[in-house]
Amino acid sequence: MSRYKAYSEYKDSGVEWVGAIPNSWDVSPLFSLASTDVLKNDDGAENNVLSLSYGRIIRRDVEDNHGLLPESFNTYQLVAAGDIILRLTDLQNDKRSLRVGLACEKGIITSAYLKLTAKQIFLDRYLYRLLHSYDTTKVFYGMGGGLRQSMKFEEMRRLQMLCPSLDEQKQIADFLDHETAKIDALIEKQQRLIELLKEKRQAVISHAVTKGLNPNAPLKDSGVEWLGEVPAHWAIRKFGFISMVVRGGSPRPAGDPALFNGDYSPWVTVAEITKDDNIYLTETETFLTKKGSEQCRVFSKGTLLLSNSGATLGVPKILSIDANANDGVVGFEDLTLNHEFAYFYLSTLTDDLRERIKQGSGQPNLNTDIVKAITVPVPPDQEVEAIVESIKKSREQFNALVEKAKRGIELLQERRTALISAAVTGKIDVRNWQAAA
Repeated sequence: MSRYKAYSEYKDSGVEWVGAIPNSWDVSPLFSLASTDVLKNDDGAENNVLSLSYGRIIRRDVEDNHGLLPESFNTYQLVAAGDIILRLTDLQNDKRSLRVGLACEKGIITSAYLKLTAKQIFLDRYLYRLLHSYDTTKVFYGMGGGLRQSMKFEEMRRLQMLCPSLDEQKQIADFLDHETAKIDALIEKQQRLIELLKEKRQAVISHAVTKGLNPNAPLKDSGVEWLGEVPAHWAIRKFGFISMVVRGGSPRPAGDPALFNGDYSPWVTVAEITKDDNIYLTETETFLTKKGSEQCRVFSKGTLLLSNSGATLGVPKILSIDANANDGVVGFEDLTLNHEFAYFYLSTLTDDLRERIKQGSGQPNLNTDIVKAITVPVPPDQEVEAIVESIKKSREQFNALVEKAKRGIELLQERRTALISAAVTGKIDVRNWQAAA
């Protein structure tokens, strides 16, 4: 923030998390600056459904929400452009979400959210930025009450707000709109870079497991349309012929404390397999009791697993531990192919498997017959080892670049948060700021 000057004189704000504010600023309770009139969509006339997502008010796709929307939107509240939306529920358990958003269009939103409308003496864009700053400094988390630690307007109506003049509010809001847009553009570039790196990484893996490392090797038709040509000296097999494909199983009845939440056997769920793109699963968050473990199959350390149900089906993982797995997971027991080669090969099929399953009806599910029928190219053992080592080396290089880009995003986000906080609390003076021509 060294490029921005401070105000010449400050005074104590009396607000613990703010500290000193410019001499000319005032402090007022929230209720004097904003109202919270709830107008319901009683007649159902408004159908632009909005939602708060990662600190932004976005449109919800009512055509593709898989039963996550109510039958009627009559209980939703009406929202106008300039309204500030706060999600002040689950404060006890969720301390990571961004809870404040600014509506840029009219629509409707769930009545579980708090809607604030700035009064004429206060600028909506500045109020949004100030509340956003309070959110990122976790001010709301110490204010809630009740089992869910949720808040209503009555519980935060006396929240102390910082009040520059209306002209100054507009200048601060204009400054932040301009500067955060530049930061957001840089973040978007880094996010796109990460996507491109992951696509390139996957293309390198796909080429290695289907074409090998020798560009001059003679090729043959695999006989499988989506696989195409493979090196002529490679064999073509199906997973059902090179392994015993078995489905995991869940103890019954589900949720029984005598079976679940124990400390005896690691419990692998689809979420455990799909939470990251690491090759190996080294630990699980939940365990079964001895009784629960005895009711279902134990997969041995080194077993290749594949998620086979839900929206995240088709993701492989290799066990580094002995573990039970639920019925959303299949295991490849007695696999005669190098497990890491098989892992990399299956990782290239994830999108294709999901697309194939999508053509069917009902709950997405890879049953064991489908998995057994998956074709896999099988190089000679020595070549398999060379391919695996080559992929690991390339993967490390791409992963390092991805991590560097992620760190860049973190730094940009930290700068964005710090800039907003500094401007709305008067730590920097932007009264004379002008956007570059």
